[in-house]
Parts: sequence; structure tokens; C-alpha cells
Amino acid sequence: MRADDAPPIPATLNTALLVAAMGAGALCLWTASHAEGLWVRLAAAGVFSYVNNTVFSLLHEATHGVLHPSRRLNDGLGRLAAAFFPTSFTLQRAFHLTHHRYNRTAREQFDYLHPGDHRVLKYAQWYVILTGVYWLFVPLGALVFALAPGLLRRLRGPGTRYGEQTGADAYLGRLEDAPGTAIRLEVLGMVAVQAGLAAALDLTLVGWALCYAAFAVNWSSLQYADHAWSPLDVREGAWDLKVAAPVRWVFLNYHYHRAHHRHPQVPWLYLGRYVDEGVPRPSFLRVWLSMWRGPRPFPGQTK
Repeated sequence: MRADDAPPIPATLNTALLVAAMGAGALCLWTASHAEGLWVRLAAAGVFSYVNNTVFSLLHEATHGVLHPSRRLNDGLGRLAAAFFPTSFTLQRAFHLTHHRYNRTAREQFDYLHPGDHRVLKYAQWYVILTGVYWLFVPLGALVFALAPGLLRRLRGPGTRYGEQTGADAYLGRLEDAPGTAIRLEVLGMVAVQAGLAAALDLTLVGWALCYAAFAVNWSSLQYADHAWSPLDVREGAWDLKVAAPVRWVFLNYHYHRAHHRHPQVPWLYLGRYVDEGVPRPSFLRVWLSMWRGPRPFPGQTK
């Protein structure tokens, strides 16, 4: 689909949702820091794990240029959303578009064990994703790039089995042409937003950590469930997952991931129109639970 043929961008709705989600997230952070009852703090962290996924979904829209029709506002709002993740918008866009380029190719088959794969590394990467530890690498990676970009480049492992197996070759390779000044300014903005929230809301480290740990698990749980064991095809290799409607609404139709990969220029509001009911649609819970068994042998290979 050409961008000119895509439905209109719901710019006003997107902006209102971003403001509302960030406001709700700030309230959750304050509650998790100041509520007396532990159950109230845990509940606030649980709610934060969902509303910050709304922020992330809008960040995802911005990486595709469909958060706002104005490029300047699209990127500006994207940077604001990225600061709540927190990460650099430019890095997130570069890595996400790399994902679209290599989806389900040999560089992105984390769900399969290939002959010659390092099994410990494969399983470690898999469970890092499932447990939410994966989220931690995003803000830390942005900070490392801002402070010592050469370190990330050395981790790339170009032309090695390690680099291909982990995807580091493809993803970190994007850093060769990355606009370093822009990324450093975004990382500075990310730190400023997080520090501003901490100061304005008098956040405690425990309250902040509770909220972001819950978000990390919730966010990370979907980041490969929408691809695990899907067809090995760049455009078709994703699932339109079945999930409770309220959850799908909070995630802004992110579970309609096959429709998104086939039509990346379609705003989230309209993705339901592009879901092919003739294609299997597994439930998110079924795929997620099956993932805990670990990566599978590549089709046609024996254990």
C-alpha cells in the first residue's frame, strides 16, 4: 500500500491519547511512590504497565511517521513518547525499521534453533525477552551510545555466527550512519524528562522501579509473541493475535501485527479493517505460554 492510499492519520486523537497516557503514567508513578499500602503500590505499577504501553504504541506510530501528518510534530511527539519509555526516538526508529526489513529472515529467527547455533546464547536471549530483562537493554543501550558509541559498535560482531544469531550485526550496523548528535540530544532529553518527573512528583526509587519493572514484563511479553513460529516471510511473518478487547484497545491494536507488517503506513485506528480472518489467529495467551518451553528446532531439523 502506498502512503497516499492509507487512511488519514488521527492526529488529534493521537495527541490527546499521548497526553492522557503520560498523565495517567505520572499518577501511577506518584501512587507507587507514596501510597501506604503495598497492594495499592502494586496496583499502580500494574496500571502503569498498561498505560505506558499506550505511550509505546504511539511511539511506534511515530517511528512509521503516522502519529501526526506534520513531520515536525510527528517527530517531536515521538521524542516525548520515547522519553517515557525511556529511549532515544532516533535509535528506536532505526532499530524498528530494521526489524521490518529483516523480519523472520535468518537474522530474526530467535524462536528457532539452527544447526551451529550457540544453545546457551539462544536460550539466554529468549528468556531475556520473556522475563522483561530485554527492556533494560533499550535505555541502557541509548545511554551507552550517547556516552561511548564505539562500545556498541564493537559488540556488533559483523560476519560472525554470534552477530547473525542475535541480530546484533543487522541492528547495531545501523549505528554506523546514525546521527550521533541528534541521538545524544534525545538521550539528554530522556534523562531530563525522567529527572523532572522524579523531582516534580517526589518519586522514590522503589516506586519508580516497581512501575517500570511491571511495564518491562508487560511490554516485553508481546515483543516476540506476535512473531513466534509465524511464517518465515518478511511481510507475512506475524500474527494478528486474539486478546481481550480492552487490552487491545489500551495497546492501540498492536496485537494486529500481521496487518501492521503488511500495511505499515496504516494508522493503528484502522488496522482492524486489514485483518485477514481467513488466516489463523492464535490467542496471545496460547502463544505466550508456549514460548516458555523455549526455542524449537528449525523445521526439518532434529533435536
